[in-house]
Amino acid sequence: MFRKVLVANRGEVALRIIRACEELGIRTAAIYSEADTRSLYVKKADEAYLIPGDPVRAYLDYVKIVDLAKSVGADAIHPGYGFLAENADFARYCQRKGITFIGPSPEHIELFGDKVKAKGAMHKLGIPTIPGSPDPLRNYEDALHYAREIGLPVILKSAYGGGGRGMRVVRSLEELPRLFESGYREAETFFGRGDLFVEKYLDNPKHIEVQIIGDIYGNVVHLGERDCSVQRKHQKIIELTPCPVLPTELRQKML
Repeated sequence: MFRKVLVANRGEVALRIIRACEELGIRTAAIYSEADTRSLYVKKADEAYLIPGDPVRAYLDYVKIVDLAKSVGADAIHPGYGFLAENADFARYCQRKGITFIGPSPEHIELFGDKVKAKGAMHKLGIPTIPGSPDPLRNYEDALHYAREIGLPVILKSAYGGGGRGMRVVRSLEELPRLFESGYREAETFFGRGDLFVEKYLDNPKHIEVQIIGDIYGNVVHLGERDCSVQRKHQKIIELTPCPVLPTELRQKML
């Protein structure tokens, strides 16, 4: 059991982590920017430390955060979600400094942060996936090749990041050059890399997710399914659980 956890997040996310630690009898150390000085989570934590500077960058400077955790005697860091939660370098730096990163290993963060590699791993495990390009597209000609092979409509996706950025639905080959270029530019702007891949596009599908939690001892549980079909610009708006239209037989097969 951890003695003290540093919470590398803010707002409601940090508050939930602090409450969970309190229930487990674990002390918490919060970090905050000047903009969050009066936030509730700062008051609820056992200790709170100001990270000076830009209000957003304060929660992204993982070297400063990990060094602070060491100096205040924290033996683990919980990143919550967003900010540094999917930063493999952050998780690796925690390992180097002897602090437990409460989350996936750096290797898993890197694997699942790259959608093309993640799909490749699923193929190796025999998990079915939507037909698509096995590697990042090198150029427009690659996109054209796979669009013809898979059959229209297809969707261009960024290999990195999320939130619908870089996604372009292609319904005719004539519009592919323009959509490839705009998708590449958007992905490069938001994620620092413009790598795209292509998949078969499904019109009006049911988007159903199952969250899975595992630990270093081999314990794995699922949290049931969620219907995430209500979206705007490929960004989820409402999530329902349990899914109201999922047949019992299919639910049992999925879970």
